[in-house]
Amino acid sequence: MTDPTLRRPAWPASQVRPLVSPLQPSVVYVSPDPDTLDAQYEGRVPGHVYAREGHPNADVLAGMIDRLEGATGGVVTGSGMAAVGIAMLAALKAGDHVVGGDQLYGRSLRMLSEDLPRFGITTSLADPTDLAAIEAALRPETRLILIEVVSNPTLRVADLDGIARLARARGILLAVDNTFTTPRGIRPLAHGADIVIHSVTKLLAGHADATLGYAVARDPALNAAMKVAATTWGTTASPFDCWLAERGLLSFELRYDRAEETAARLADHLAGQPGVRRVLYPGRADHPDHNRAGALLAGRFGNMLSFELEGGRAAANAFTRACPGLAFAPTLGDVATTLSHPASSSHRALTSEARAALGISEGFFRVSVGIEPLDALIAEVDAGLASAREAAEAEC
Repeated sequence: MTDPTLRRPAWPASQVRPLVSPLQPSVVYVSPDPDTLDAQYEGRVPGHVYAREGHPNADVLAGMIDRLEGATGGVVTGSGMAAVGIAMLAALKAGDHVVGGDQLYGRSLRMLSEDLPRFGITTSLADPTDLAAIEAALRPETRLILIEVVSNPTLRVADLDGIARLARARGILLAVDNTFTTPRGIRPLAHGADIVIHSVTKLLAGHADATLGYAVARDPALNAAMKVAATTWGTTASPFDCWLAERGLLSFELRYDRAEETAARLADHLAGQPGVRRVLYPGRADHPDHNRAGALLAGRFGNMLSFELEGGRAAANAFTRACPGLAFAPTLGDVATTLSHPASSSHRALTSEARAALGISEGFFRVSVGIEPLDALIAEVDAGLASAREAAEAEC
């Protein structure tokens, strides 16, 4: 006889429900009989079977992001790059051609330049701020265009509306990585995008403790294909990470608004400091795409800014060492401000010439502004700048 102590207990019955979503880490779900299992797989009754195919915590999180993006049927994945991956796997086949923005996130650039070609998919890169450049890169076999609304890390603003019109006229899919801008800044589906992608790890989850991605398509058939790709390629999101991200998402709008306000003021402060060669923030009039950003983003310029120091790597080292209150870490979207050095992190795989072509020097930093008081950030930045100026003068 089986020892009854080895049987898993039934979930307690209750007339009430928890205020906080339960965390459900179960790998499998028990069905009463084969007929019910058939009905679950065929979508005739709700339920889950195996966590790689989906689980309740992912469903809850996907529904929350769907509502933010004005979408339905989104897929949550184990990382932002997994979301990019399932979109490519679902939409493309051998012989297709992809045009990517030339200032995409570093790993997205690698996927286009090194990984997709191994599967017989050719790729080209073009400047998404220049509609003529995107059009010139198209081929008869072009199947998809992949862009970011605001590029990482140079914060150039894509001609989203123009590219969407071009893609629609040519019967080409438009995929938009909305990680930087978030649905608080823009809803790409409302501007003609066919696929929207997020690294949920960043601003949506917002606490640097959950690694997740999200992808959704306008076409239900493409959504279904992405779900199949996610299951087949095993891009499963952790229930615990989904549970953490749900908690973070509840404060997303408050965090975003506070960080955006602070970022605008910090950008203005940096622009007036000696030793700072340039500041990039779409809300500033001196940004090369300021007018487009104002029209496209309706005044929501976000929490991300970049700046370039005079003095190169020596000044960069001195800056980070002198402001320990700004976490030097290759991430963004945390509640605390983080500082990233693309030349040594996200874009380190590029040659120095390729980085220079993008405007990324050894003195170039990207800042993800958090929710700290502005005065505290300014004090840290000023200490870093003073040290960077000393290092730059010592090199002269």
